[in-house]
Amino acid sequence: MVSKAAAAGNTDAMYNLGVLYRDGKGVAQDYDKAREWYQKPAEAGNREAMNNLGWLYEHGLGGAQDYDKARDWFQKAVDAGSPDAMNNLGLLYEHGKGVAQDYDKAREWYQKAADAGNAEAMYYLGGLYEYGKGFAQDYDKAREWYQKAANGGNRDAKQALERLRQK
Repeated sequence: MVSKAAAAGNTDAMYNLGVLYRDGKGVAQDYDKAREWYQKPAEAGNREAMNNLGWLYEHGLGGAQDYDKARDWFQKAVDAGSPDAMNNLGLLYEHGKGVAQDYDKAREWYQKAADAGNAEAMYYLGGLYEYGKGFAQDYDKAREWYQKAANGGNRDAKQALERLRQK
């Protein structure tokens, strides 16, 4: 049983309980409990727990919204090799959440995540090119990144490619 293993100090089980509470799978959705269960595995170096904890802070779920803590947890997850956290840092910079909006930094983080195979980051790179955020608008580059994202399983990229067929 996951809860018994978590109560016994198993950080993998703690992380898994955090996921269950975050998603409301088999338990009532409870972001407070998700945040609590992610804390120890994050402190123990679990990069997914670090990233997920950052995401909860970014969105103010399970407590107050705190972009500084979100950014700190994302950076720790990046330092542990998380492509998802690289993507999340890109989102903070693209949208100016807790940082000065900076499309160049957003692109750098998305590129690092994309290089590590993150299809969501590929999609966001496509968006930067499609809308000319931080540099000249380039539909060909946008299509290229959207196609890579679609090949990686990103469903939104397929819609973006359809939208660009008309341009």
